[in-house]
Amino acid sequence: MSLHPALQPYADAWTHSIEAISELVQPLVEGEWNRRTPCPGWSVRDVVSHVIGLDCEMLGDPRPFHSLPRDLYHVTTEHQRYMEIQVDVRRHHTAPEMTSELEYTVIRRNRQLRNESRQPDTVVRGPLGREITLEESMRYRAFDVWVHEQDLRAALGVPGNLDSPGAQVARDHLLDALPEVVAGRAGAPRSSAVVVDVHGPVEFLRTVRVDIRGRGTVETAPALGPAATLTLDWETYVLLACGRVKPAAVLDRVKQEGDLDLTAAILHNFTVTQ
Repeated sequence: MSLHPALQPYADAWTHSIEAISELVQPLVEGEWNRRTPCPGWSVRDVVSHVIGLDCEMLGDPRPFHSLPRDLYHVTTEHQRYMEIQVDVRRHHTAPEMTSELEYTVIRRNRQLRNESRQPDTVVRGPLGREITLEESMRYRAFDVWVHEQDLRAALGVPGNLDSPGAQVARDHLLDALPEVVAGRAGAPRSSAVVVDVHGPVEFLRTVRVDIRGRGTVETAPALGPAATLTLDWETYVLLACGRVKPAAVLDRVKQEGDLDLTAAILHNFTVTQ
């Protein structure tokens, strides 16, 4: 049996991004692995360690037994502690060790994907032991690897792939979180609408409508007389949604119209990654 058609886009996106990551880090000398990335607290080595570690978990490998140091300022939640284990255990690995393990992990994952015959709704183990479907797991993996590809590109000064298959997965993943940002966290008024207009390599216009009970939904139809409108480029949208920048650092790249208190609240609550 071959991979279920519903899962193929996520496998393709993962493959595209992981190959890009491999190409980016293969020629790096030892010192370049210590470069800071936009991902809080993580170097190039740390980002690649995270990618390797989570793909090893997708393969069913046991998690490392490892105690974290107490001075990791960027680790404040249980989710972050969970993610940091795979990173910290590799912090003293050399460049050849990192590239060799990445290459071997990619080979194993490609073999796993070629032989994957489970249905999209198969329940699998996700981070922190949470039960999720195989489709959710593969979708998030494709999103995560693309975001970290962008982290590495920013650190190494090699922009690109903002419109790749992974970018399309990222768009859908981030849009799913938009109603909670607008209606839940930012507290948009009931029976109102907020428009988000994104341009650049990935373009979309979405309306978040808030119903009489305060619940938000995303629509493709534009709203007449929205309470607020945010217009920004795709790269800025990703940086904000993934917590790579503070809103104050990119305000010149975001056009705000309508209720400015509401747009400020939305931007303040825009980060949806943990």
